[in-house]
Formats: sequence, structure tokens, C-alpha cells
Amino acid sequence: MHNPMHNIDRRSAIATMTALAGAAALAPGLLAQTAPAAAPASAPFTVPPLPYAYDALEPYIDAQTMQIHHDKHHQTYVNNLNAAVAGHPELAGKSVNDLVANLAALPDSIRTAIQNNGGGHANHSLFWLTLGKGTTAPSGELAKAIDGKFSGLSGFQEKLTAAALSVFGSGWAWLVKLPDGSLNIETTHNQDSPLTQGHTPILALDVWEHAYYLKYQNVRASYVKAYFSVINWDFASSQFAKKA
Repeated sequence: MHNPMHNIDRRSAIATMTALAGAAALAPGLLAQTAPAAAPASAPFTVPPLPYAYDALEPYIDAQTMQIHHDKHHQTYVNNLNAAVAGHPELAGKSVNDLVANLAALPDSIRTAIQNNGGGHANHSLFWLTLGKGTTAPSGELAKAIDGKFSGLSGFQEKLTAAALSVFGSGWAWLVKLPDGSLNIETTHNQDSPLTQGHTPILALDVWEHAYYLKYQNVRASYVKAYFSVINWDFASSQFAKKA
């Protein structure tokens, strides 16, 4: 005996297949509508590309650390910085260095966010440039200044190492140029920047654990030792030569 329900089931199956075929034809359009939105074009701050490949600093700094550090950590600081200045169009035209150097002039409501995230953006943007392989020692005026201040390159390395290992928790060790043109080694906590004190960063050494933990685990001293093999002394010399 013929069951009329079979016709209903057949008609339902055909209708379903027709609907699926139509959806497939429209899929590109649907995907375009539902794909995550790109960062708004109006976002004033972006992560600068690395000036070298992720693995360029091997074996001293591993490729995975570089990729995560640059693509994830730095990007997060930039995202948060853009969110902080979103309601303040008067700040959109300023460089991140200007913002960090003049924290006291910022609105109270966003000062801490810019100190943390603007500092993170400024510090990392410089950090990538201070790294590289090539020249193994400073030259020119910077070499003379290091000799005069630290009695040579080995003295500089000893003092920067001590500073980097003295940072409790997260922070940075720096070689900076003071307003009088002399060199100094100093440390900052979290993402604070020497720019806030009116000092010009020459070299930056990131001692947050995310900068070294994948390769060196908790042995910060080994990471700091490796750092001296990947200093971009040409960039450091150009920083030192800048006029205040």
C-alpha cells in the first residue's frame, strides 16, 4: 500500500537540497558578510613589521619567541592603545613617543592606559630595531662614549647585565643618552619608558618573561648573555647621533 508520507518526505528532501545548493552559491557573499572585521582604517597606531625574518636571530633568540612576541604581545599593546585614544581625536595625530614623553599632559582617564600600552608600543618598536646580526661592537662617537663611561665594551656588558638581572618581575634594562649627551644604564618597570624622563633610548633589553621563557625558561641570565650577540650596533650608533 502506498504511504502518502513518502511523497512528503521526498518533497522535503528535494526542498532541503535546493536550499543547500542556493546557500552554496551564495557562500562567498555570506562569508564576506560574516568574516571578522579588519582593524579600522582610522586606528592611528600599528605594529611595525620586523626588519628581519622571525628566525634571523637564531640560535640566540628563537623564531617562535620572536613571532609570538611581535605578532601577539606587541599587537595587544597597540590594540589597547588605539582603544585608549579612540575618544580623544586630538591625540590621534601624535606619535607614540610624544604621548609617552608627555604623560603628565594627558587626560587623567587615559594616562595609565597610555603609560602601559603606549609604553609597550614605543618600547617594542625600538626593541626590534636594536636587534640584528652584523657588526659586533660599537663604532665612532658611541664607541668613544662607551669607552669613557664604562671603560670599554666589556665594562658596558657587565653593567647592563647587572641592571637586567636586578629587575624584579617584568621590565627593561636600557642604555640611554641623557640630556647632557652622556650615557647611562637604567631600568624601568613594566612598560615604563625612558622617554618619560626625557632620556633617549640607545639600546633596549626586554626582560619580561615572554621575551625569553620559551627558550631559556626561568634562566634570565642566559638570555641576557645571548642578547649581546644580537645587538644592532649600527642602529645604536644612529640613535646616539640624534640631536635632542
